[in-house]
Amino acid sequence: MSAPSTEPPVAPPVEPESDIPVGHDDQTSDYEDDFQSDTTSLASSVTKYRFENGRQYHGYKDGAYWGPNDESQNDQLDISHHMFTILLDNKLFLAPIPPNPQRVLDVGTGTGIWALYVMVEIHADNNHEGLTGMAGTLQTSFHQLKSSARTCLLSSLCSLPRTADLKLMMRVQNGRMLRIPLISSIYGPCMAALPTGLRSTQKSLSGWIEQLEMSIDFKSDDGTVTNDHVFSVWSRTFLEAGEKFGKTFRIADLAREYIVGAGFDKVVERKFKLPVGGWSSDPRYKELGRWNLLHCERGIEGWAMALLTRVMGWEYAEVQAFLAWMMTGLRNRRTHAYYNVSVVYGQKPLGNEAM
Repeated sequence: MSAPSTEPPVAPPVEPESDIPVGHDDQTSDYEDDFQSDTTSLASSVTKYRFENGRQYHGYKDGAYWGPNDESQNDQLDISHHMFTILLDNKLFLAPIPPNPQRVLDVGTGTGIWALYVMVEIHADNNHEGLTGMAGTLQTSFHQLKSSARTCLLSSLCSLPRTADLKLMMRVQNGRMLRIPLISSIYGPCMAALPTGLRSTQKSLSGWIEQLEMSIDFKSDDGTVTNDHVFSVWSRTFLEAGEKFGKTFRIADLAREYIVGAGFDKVVERKFKLPVGGWSSDPRYKELGRWNLLHCERGIEGWAMALLTRVMGWEYAEVQAFLAWMMTGLRNRRTHAYYNVSVVYGQKPLGNEAM
């Protein structure tokens, strides 16, 4: 398995946080345990699922997205929501949007739990619209807050509605976005959907976009993640699979470049280190690492199965052997692994007249 020979351009680097302190118990034991045409009601074709290798997948636009939508994978998505909330110091987003926005659009943030918490935090009477990037049914409580939900292909966001006070949030789009042309197919429609503030009066504020992404490139500060470590093999394998699939797994590195390229102003990128396992001596990193270990353990089969069998041509047994190797690596306290999480946000430029 070789890494792709041609890599997409990488945005200017932003240094993540300082090194994660290592705890003293790492030697003791391993861890144990067109909008109308591409949009459809969640009650119709979205719930016609595909079953393969013991997992449930979306039937809508079958094969366009590689991830399962079964209960196990939804658990992983909800775990990731909690983990990211801790990572962001209990914030649901970092963009400096004004209080009480009237409309918030989430694009593929998970099961709907992020949107639910945003609605509770802002105001239950405000309007939230969930646009799920190949997501399945959303939680009942999500709908109880007067939210609407539509499912469409993330690669065809061609006619998002223009609304006032819109905040648009994307989260973990690895393997969902077509590698080319991202600016015209994704970020351009996002820009068009957001309201434009008036440069002359600034009484109306322009809308914001924010994107949170995980890198799949495992690292270590002390050399415990070597080139032949299972984490490194995993990273190379899925970068190659993404290239073959035509949907990049480098979004964490590219999001800033594409948001800037789409014309957004005031673009800010922040990078965070997210440890794998509770090996750090720092209490916050230890908690994050434990949640990330659970996140990975619940997620790896769903992340791997369709990509490795459909795209890479592996047999089911080969995938299971790889997953067993990966699980051993995840539970090894002596490996002080982490990966970077990138958060990029920006604002639509002010205009000279009302849009």
